[in-house]
Amino acid sequence: MRTGFNHLFIPGPTNIPEPVRQAMNVPMQDMRAPDFGDLTLNLFTDLKKIFRTRSGTVFMFPGSGTGAWEAAITNTLNPGDKVLMSRFGQFSHLWVEMAERLGLDVDVIDVEWGAGVPVEDYARRLADDRDGKIKAVFATHNETATGVTSDVPGVRKALDAVNHDALLFVDGVSSIASIDFDMDGWGVDLAVTGSQKGLMLPAGLGILAVSEKAMEASRTSTMRRAYFEFADMVKMNATGYFPYTPPTQLFLGLRRSLDLILEEGLDNVITRHHRLAEGVRRGIDAWGLPLVAVDPSFHSDTVSAIRVPESVDAREVIRIGYEHYNISFGTGLAELAGKVFRIGHLGDLNEGMCLTALSLAELSLAAAGGRVEFGSGVAAAQKWYADAASAAIGVAAE
Repeated sequence: MRTGFNHLFIPGPTNIPEPVRQAMNVPMQDMRAPDFGDLTLNLFTDLKKIFRTRSGTVFMFPGSGTGAWEAAITNTLNPGDKVLMSRFGQFSHLWVEMAERLGLDVDVIDVEWGAGVPVEDYARRLADDRDGKIKAVFATHNETATGVTSDVPGVRKALDAVNHDALLFVDGVSSIASIDFDMDGWGVDLAVTGSQKGLMLPAGLGILAVSEKAMEASRTSTMRRAYFEFADMVKMNATGYFPYTPPTQLFLGLRRSLDLILEEGLDNVITRHHRLAEGVRRGIDAWGLPLVAVDPSFHSDTVSAIRVPESVDAREVIRIGYEHYNISFGTGLAELAGKVFRIGHLGDLNEGMCLTALSLAELSLAAAGGRVEFGSGVAAAQKWYADAASAAIGVAAE
């Protein structure tokens, strides 16, 4: 018999703050009511603040981040268009697979799992593309499977260096609202996220921000689409409505989650994620275990993918944690299955929660046959958090 509650440390869905859960616990509402736009129009406005765009258009599709991927591709590209992509984890792999299945001519660069978007390789491909055959460049900002964050501004610099006109697509599913992201400042044309990560909601909304340039491309795109048609959404969204039944409860929860983010301040949210993630990383380092990320420059502030010793099956770490210590860790995906477990550290999170994740990971690792000194990871993280708190208190005192 289980007591207490399950400790959720997968990289999504993330923990839902109690005020957000309460906001969704209401009777069903009329999505054609004359005042429905009072709710939704403000959501569109405040989501633009999260993407950091003034001129972009935001869409909320009932679905997942994957649905928003498909909406981005089908509304702005044409069958047979050449696109530049890279593959360095399970989710970047799935994005490549989708592009191929939708009939695009994909120039894919395979990269070691643990590295990120190969900016220098992109720069060479773009410089060689003197005829402008590449119509879009894709970058997975945060590869959730490997705990790797890539250099999106570097991709924009590569495009600008040769005055290339390709659209810049960014998968920000596990980065937006948690890791620094600047759509306008980085010249991103299409940015995708989902409700279940940094926005601290259940899964069910695929959210897409679209630049003016990409909106213009959507007016001549010939790729087949129906449910994900931008034009239908633009027409209805103008007054706060949707061309199909929208998930009203998720909108109510989103209103409260956006309030929480904006009250804390987006910059403060991003800083908090870095502080908490660094504590987790120091704890992992104290165990003597490596991250999948091949260099600290790739470290993700939303998820850490931890390589276990060859003598340990990471799936056992996850099973023991779930069955005996009431905690959920993320599993290793595809080629990382059995070799890696992941600690998600994003969304509604604080120091105590991160210390819980580390302490229960130590118990689970030991039970799975790993050699770990109890308290070592917790102590390393505590030291980091204590130093950060002391510095903040010192600044406040001044």
